[in-house]
Amino acid sequence: MSLLRLLVEHPFEDGDPLVHTLDASLTKGEIVDRVEAEATKLNVGAGQPAPIVADGVDALIAMFACWRAGAIFVPINPRQPRAVIDDTVRSMSSLAPPPGSAIVQWTSGTTGRPKPVTRTHDGYLEIIDRVLEPLRAKPGSRTGPPSPNLIPVSMALNAGIYNALFGLRAGAPLVMMDGFDTSNFATLVGRHQIRSTVLAPAAMAMLSDDTSIESLAPLRYVRSITAPLSPFQARRFTARFGVTVLNGYGQAETGEVIGWTAADAKQHPGKLGAVGRPHPGVEIRIDDPDGDRVGELLVKPPSTAVDLAPDRLTADGFVRTGDLARVDDDGFVWLEGRLSDLINRGGLKVYPEEVEEVLVATPGVREAAVVGAPDERLGEVPVAFVAGDTDSDLEAVCRRHLVPYKVPVRFEWLDRLPRSETGKVLRRELADRL
Repeated sequence: MSLLRLLVEHPFEDGDPLVHTLDASLTKGEIVDRVEAEATKLNVGAGQPAPIVADGVDALIAMFACWRAGAIFVPINPRQPRAVIDDTVRSMSSLAPPPGSAIVQWTSGTTGRPKPVTRTHDGYLEIIDRVLEPLRAKPGSRTGPPSPNLIPVSMALNAGIYNALFGLRAGAPLVMMDGFDTSNFATLVGRHQIRSTVLAPAAMAMLSDDTSIESLAPLRYVRSITAPLSPFQARRFTARFGVTVLNGYGQAETGEVIGWTAADAKQHPGKLGAVGRPHPGVEIRIDDPDGDRVGELLVKPPSTAVDLAPDRLTADGFVRTGDLARVDDDGFVWLEGRLSDLINRGGLKVYPEEVEEVLVATPGVREAAVVGAPDERLGEVPVAFVAGDTDSDLEAVCRRHLVPYKVPVRFEWLDRLPRSETGKVLRRELADRL
């Protein structure tokens, strides 16, 4: 099934407003007409990658235009430097997507050079349906029309593309933002009576810091996306707006494999720091050779990216995620950090996220990241990079909350932490400073 059908077979009539922005609305018919017009302009053959440097509604229309022309949508973030855009376009000459490919995206590059990730039409639809299925109304239940799906993230990123297609698959209209702005977000939430949406951790922090935003009513749930969310930031956002923050887990190559339902959130409010439980059809296990319940998270979804590296697959088809996790007695998954980020201090394990949580909970600390520095005696030791303005003695704070071997040996101050376009901290850049 081509993902184009999510638009052309959407239950709205041609005259119904399907896409809303801050200043305008477009009907389903207007969107379809623009898609048809753009498809005729594409100078790309069927089955070939089509680089699209666009965002917002323009990117949405270009995406469907690619599929209308039989091409493969390759989103490129227009906010990147021109040299990066040109390099991405040049690298497409080496791509050889298989038949049925819908999208080629690049990983965020937080652990190395960005790599292409190819999804077929059927594979992408499976990702959406595995998450949507538990949310569908049960037979006989009373339902109204689907609430609008607010997309407060770039359509050049997987998070924006996925949430737009998710909304259309659910039969909902879309509300799109051209860049994130706290005031515009609050306006759109109120105007369209948004009760559930997604937000990146950085956007949650911006909203929490904006004293001009008094309420986000009727918003009830926010799902954190694109980057790890600090439990402190989640609690702060909830305390500020009375909105429940739900985590989730997935990778570009697997799609979302673990998440929360509203029912789970109501029944297990004390576990909202977890990333949730596996979605239907997803198998997980923990590779725990040391027997301490924490190990690499292995996942087996119904489908994966077609160009997933073979060395990331186990003999029985599980994907090695590179993330450390544990599973509690109720089946909730708790992340402990990246396997590659784990600091081995003389044989003692230091999980950076545990130390970072202590630091960001300190008044005046905006953000923090802990990396391992080489040490002749212990192999490596933790060093903290901190952004913010605080009078607190951070070493003393850490000693009050952590066992001694987890306390950073020094603290480096920065104006801000280096991050990828999806908001993930670029730890390798910090490590290069040591």
